[in-house]
Amino acid sequence: MCRQSATVCLVKSPVLEGVAGLPLVDRLRVLRDPRRRRGVRHPFVAVLLVAASAVIAGARSYAAIGQWSANAPQHALARLGARAVGAMGVRVAPSAATIRRVIGQVCPGGLADLTGTDPGGAESMAVDGKTVRGSRNGQTPAAHLLAAMTGDGRTVTQLRVPDKTNEITCFAALLEPYELTGVTVTADALHTQRGHARFLVEEKRAHYLLVVKANQPGLHRQLRSLPWKEVTARRYDREIGHGRKETRVTRVLTVTGLDLDFPHAVQAVRILRHRTDLKTGTVQPPDRLRDHGSDLAAGITPASRPARQVAVDHREPAALRP
Repeated sequence: MCRQSATVCLVKSPVLEGVAGLPLVDRLRVLRDPRRRRGVRHPFVAVLLVAASAVIAGARSYAAIGQWSANAPQHALARLGARAVGAMGVRVAPSAATIRRVIGQVCPGGLADLTGTDPGGAESMAVDGKTVRGSRNGQTPAAHLLAAMTGDGRTVTQLRVPDKTNEITCFAALLEPYELTGVTVTADALHTQRGHARFLVEEKRAHYLLVVKANQPGLHRQLRSLPWKEVTARRYDREIGHGRKETRVTRVLTVTGLDLDFPHAVQAVRILRHRTDLKTGTVQPPDRLRDHGSDLAAGITPASRPARQVAVDHREPAALRP
């Protein structure tokens, strides 16, 4: 399995390889039971299956999962492998507290590996972090996960970021087990790191599309000083929704030979947006917009990025894709 400290998944292991064709029950049996042997009453796999069944049935909280578990019929509990007691073999469902405790101790990266997809052959993959809502418990901070998802919305994997570090230290560990040749990996400005770029291109033979903000002041100044007004490769996107009309102008510039201070950079992309409120007719100029979602050239799910946005791209110069 994976090396853990408390509930933190730090490193992935090839033990989980080869389970893609197995049913979910057999996949869950690969996971290590994090509980101590003394006092264990409910089978580990049964607890996970009860929680998964409750979520599929519409439960959106641990309280709702516990209610579903308490009201589940005997035949359902029997199929899920719940504990049997007495001469009559009555099935006893795990309580909400037991379900919460077990799920909180299971490595999220391990679960994602068991149910995730292989990114090999995908056109693009997005890496982003998220804080799990409702995971804060007293003085224990909320769990922060770093996840990877393909461009068509399939989850690849995720792992929990240790409380005293950040996403940067987990980037390589997240992607290390996978074959990423030819895949375009996108990430927000936090991961615009030279080490990440070298790891993707030199070790994984992948491409990258990374956002540049003020966290890289020298690189940001270099990109802003490029002759963007002379760029002829442009794309215009217009969308109407959520009470507003938005126009995005995307420009692409080849930067090979310009001594850009970033490894393996081939293209630079700039996105400029104009927004009109349909109710009031007010037009927000680009310099007044703050952090809103923008689509990048690789077609990845939007993330929070600035209105005036520049990205570095490691791909051969080509026409901008939809």
